[in-house]
Amino acid sequence: MTAARNSTLGRYGESVAARQLTALGMTVIDRNWRGPSGEIDLVLRDGDTLVICEVKTRTTADRGHPLEAVNGTKAQRLRRLAAQWMEARQVRPSDVRIDLVGVLQSGHGAAQIEHLKGVG
Repeated sequence: MTAARNSTLGRYGESVAARQLTALGMTVIDRNWRGPSGEIDLVLRDGDTLVICEVKTRTTADRGHPLEAVNGTKAQRLRRLAAQWMEARQVRPSDVRIDLVGVLQSGHGAAQIEHLKGVG
C-alpha cells in the first residue's frame, strides 16, 4: 500500500473513531497532535477523564486485527505522549486513560469498529 493511501486510510479511520467516541458521549479536544515522542491520533474528554486514543485502521485482517499492531512499546510511547500533551497544554486532569480503536474497513458495508478502554 502506498504512503498516500495509508495516510488516507488512517484519516478515514480517525474520523470513524471520532464519530463513534463522540456518539458515546466523549468530546474530541485535539487531533493528530505531534510531540517529541510522536503523534497522538485523538485526545478526548470522557467526563473528568482525559483520553489519549490510538486508532489503527486496516482494510483486511490478513495480517491480524488492527489492534494487534499496538504492543507494550507503543503503549509506553502513548503514555509519554500523554504527559507531553498535558505539559504543552498545561492541563491537569483528575484521570488519564489510554484507549485503542481498531477500524476494519474491507470496502463492503460499514466499517467494523472495536474500542478498548484503559489499555495503558
